[in-house]
Amino acid sequence: MYNKASYRFASKDFGNRLGKDTKVYLGSAEVAAVTALFGRLPSKEEYLEIVNKKITDANKESVYKYLNFDQVSAEELETMVK
Repeated sequence: MYNKASYRFASKDFGNRLGKDTKVYLGSAEVAAVTALFGRLPSKEEYLEIVNKKITDANKESVYKYLNFDQVSAEELETMVK
């Protein structure tokens, strides 16, 4: 398993479990989705073309939901992590 590459949107390799000398690319969930569509890392132009079609002003409020922990009650937080 040499000369392998992996795309991750989590920030850990967990003790090099991906293999010796594996190239690990870290990025956002959006880039991960486009990478899955192409089966490879997209160019900037490919990424922007797809993301701009999929995430519009009309739907971005439902796509991006930020966790404002200072505004969440303990009960709501408990429900989120179950």
